[in-house]
Amino acid sequence: MSEILLSIEDPAIGFLHQIGRQMAAADPFNEVLGKIVEFVSAVVKCDSCFVYVLENKQLVLRASKNPHPEVVNRLKLPVGQGITGWVAEHRQPVAVASHAFQDPRFQSFNELPEDHYEAFLSVPILCRKKLVGVINLQHKRPHTHSESEIQLISTIGFLVGAEVERARLEEENSQLSSELESRKIIERGKGILQRDLRISEEEAYLMLQKQSRQRRLSMRDVAEAIILSEEIKRAQSKGTTD
Repeated sequence: MSEILLSIEDPAIGFLHQIGRQMAAADPFNEVLGKIVEFVSAVVKCDSCFVYVLENKQLVLRASKNPHPEVVNRLKLPVGQGITGWVAEHRQPVAVASHAFQDPRFQSFNELPEDHYEAFLSVPILCRKKLVGVINLQHKRPHTHSESEIQLISTIGFLVGAEVERARLEEENSQLSSELESRKIIERGKGILQRDLRISEEEAYLMLQKQSRQRRLSMRDVAEAIILSEEIKRAQSKGTTD
């Protein structure tokens, strides 16, 4: 038992300081989640670590120790579904030592090799008692999670909750700002088309949309090209008159 505690405590030395320092750094959302995976994987050696974040009442897989580009940021799980959803709903940790895939709460996605791993530890990420997300650890072989392991990972879930929520809100606000800026640019490009081609607003929009598809560019990119062309024409015209 002492050997188990020692193996847990050694990598945990200084982890509180590291978490505090990272929180003070105010890193972007993805970096925050990536560092949580690093912290957890260093504190408790595991074969897999997932971080799910609660977004629009669904748990979204946002970070993974093992590379899963095909499902990270895409895989969504309703609260209450699977072991992860159960932990989110009840805000309590769950530890399964073996045959986790046989647990009645288990949800298989048939996309992840981790679906066949034996041991499963899941803890909530909380911010002021509000659910923010869930941290999952998995082992390929049976593994009995000690009380120290469960408490340690649960503590990390408590400590990083505020930082995850801050980073998520900042990313959300940044996306909203970007969307608003894109709308302004598209409106301006659309207005230029309406004026120059003497077409309706709907026709101008459809033209932008068509060019976007044909050129495999975003509508914002197409609108920016139109605006740039307009600005070049103005500059040339001004140079001629000067």
